[in-house]
Amino acid sequence: MAISLVKGQTIDLRKNDQGEEFDLSMVTIGLGWDVRQKQSSGGFFGKLMGGAKKEEEYDLDAVALLLDANGKVANLGRSVQTKDGRSVGLYESDVVFFNSMKHPSGHIWLTGDNRTGAGDGDDEQIIIKLDELDNKFQKILFMVTIYQGRQNNQHFGMIDNAFIRAVDRKGKEIAKFSLSGDSTYNGMCSMTFAEIYRKDGAWKFRALGNPHQSDSFVDELKKLVYS
Repeated sequence: MAISLVKGQTIDLRKNDQGEEFDLSMVTIGLGWDVRQKQSSGGFFGKLMGGAKKEEEYDLDAVALLLDANGKVANLGRSVQTKDGRSVGLYESDVVFFNSMKHPSGHIWLTGDNRTGAGDGDDEQIIIKLDELDNKFQKILFMVTIYQGRQNNQHFGMIDNAFIRAVDRKGKEIAKFSLSGDSTYNGMCSMTFAEIYRKDGAWKFRALGNPHQSDSFVDELKKLVYS
């Protein structure tokens, strides 16, 4: 039975308190969210339209940062030229994100970019072969950012039913951490949702829920690189 986590709670991914064991040869980290529907200003026309405005499109992006024993991202990859002539950095680095969706090891990858969060279930997924991940990687941080959130005045105070969950290779949900936006998340355009880390030969999962004002994961990444 999956465990519903609270902020700051840590569990063992391999085996829960009920003795149930999980297959970590491939773990899916699923992330999902709903955009809170805005209410109309009321009046006759507001009632005629059902009292709600058309849902805005939010582009939320999942990011995984692989950290070494010092809590740093050691490999920042390289820059590549896109078809439209732009230079994109962090390609084939220890950061898995929308411009570099698969880690060079082949053991962790992002499945795709859902630009609206519409529909049930996971909106984005990061797949990890935990049993094969090189020992030099001691921790993985999972972030979600709102693309151009500052520019569009979009933030986590407007997001409902956000969650991160871990599912084993056999499709068994191990744990889930949920949160819904409130006034404390106003102006916060990115979130460090959770982390997976090694401890005493085991993999642990910790619910974090730490919000950030920036809408770019690079601002958090800067704190995690060697100077």
